[in-house]
Amino acid sequence: MNQARARVAPDALAAAGGLDVGLVVATFGRHSLVESPDGQRRICHPRGKKSQAVVGDRVRWMPSGDEGSIERVEKRRNLFYRQDELRTKSFAANLDQILLLVAADPEFSERQLARSLIAAEAEGIPVLIVLNKSDLQPAFDKAWERLASYRRMGTEVLPLRLKGDTAADSEAGLEPLLQHLTGKTTLVLGPSGVGKSTLVNRLVPHANALTGEISRALNSGKHTTTSTTWYWMDDTHQTALIDSPGFQEFGLNHIEPMQLAHWMPDLRATLGQCKFYNCTHLHEPGCAVRTQVIGAAGGTISENRYRIYQELFAELSARRSY
Repeated sequence: MNQARARVAPDALAAAGGLDVGLVVATFGRHSLVESPDGQRRICHPRGKKSQAVVGDRVRWMPSGDEGSIERVEKRRNLFYRQDELRTKSFAANLDQILLLVAADPEFSERQLARSLIAAEAEGIPVLIVLNKSDLQPAFDKAWERLASYRRMGTEVLPLRLKGDTAADSEAGLEPLLQHLTGKTTLVLGPSGVGKSTLVNRLVPHANALTGEISRALNSGKHTTTSTTWYWMDDTHQTALIDSPGFQEFGLNHIEPMQLAHWMPDLRATLGQCKFYNCTHLHEPGCAVRTQVIGAAGGTISENRYRIYQELFAELSARRSY
């Protein structure tokens, strides 16, 4: 989607009902920091008890002194979130893509990687996997091979090196990455220790200063990596990077077990070819998915990916049985 159309245009200030328009660029608790088309930012509070606005939302708001109240959240193109038994955690809305940063060391969890990809696929959001620490051998080659099944199913995977002895070393892979980010709104995800903060600061040199300003504006008293934060990467406001807090678990409680295979592209490629229309792809005879698990002649689904499918199907089914 053309980002120029997605941005809040200056002439949109003449909003219906006398409400101004804005973009949510940070949240903390029930407070949101909303940016107007002229670049001014102010704290806005939700109308009612519960805040429904997330970073990336376009909202209609009403001034109230130096602050404002969010009257309405505009319709979203998508919403990236995770859900477990206790709560739903929203990351951001209206995304063009997700940058999933992993590293050669520490070794990444393929199960967590798969969960993030499934949640993105269910919302129709493309994912770019970036593997950092390309200088670490043999760890990098091993990690790159582990990502082979994702490259086969069409996911873009890029190598990156954020630290090195020279400036050239420390920017290896940065230019191709920038080409994938230009003109898009990108959410950055990644576990601790992979270089996410280093990447954000490299791409947005003034990120630390902005983070401090946002913390003071929201009166949070802490670094806003505990919440999600929007950064413009260019003066024309066409390219945006959204930093998000790390996570230990990624719940998929919102995914129906029988829909799971639809959100895994390597499994989806053979759907509709099974003997039974309601095949679970676990044990039924004539299952086209099972025949494609690598180990069979011409198989296209890695054994590890199929194992993840089995585990997730069992987990999601068990949660719906009580």
